[in-house]
Amino acid sequence: MDNKIINILSNSNKDIDNQKLMDYLSDKLSGKEKHEIEKLMADSELVNDAVEGLQQFENKKNLLAYADQLNADLHKQLQKKARRKQKLKLRDQPWVYLTIVIILLLIIIGFIVIRKYLAI
Repeated sequence: MDNKIINILSNSNKDIDNQKLMDYLSDKLSGKEKHEIEKLMADSELVNDAVEGLQQFENKKNLLAYADQLNADLHKQLQKKARRKQKLKLRDQPWVYLTIVIILLLIIIGFIVIRKYLAI
């Protein structure tokens, strides 16, 4: 199977190998391996739902296109969040620097004023 299809389950499930799942859908597994997958499907609703959902695709080309679209949308969404986070970080820093400079100036001015009054 194409590696792009394997990206459908990007967070690898410990119960089932993604390649085995794709081979099961393509009917490339032996009887024993099919039985293992079907046993996992019976034990786990998540695996069962995943297999049933992937079996709904009649044409594997549609599955590839759908997986590519999902991965592209997810990538865009993650990039958007990362940019938003980066913007917030950049906005905060100038105010911090400005505040530090103002506080230092006030301390210096206060020091000079106190020194002048004590010198008199």
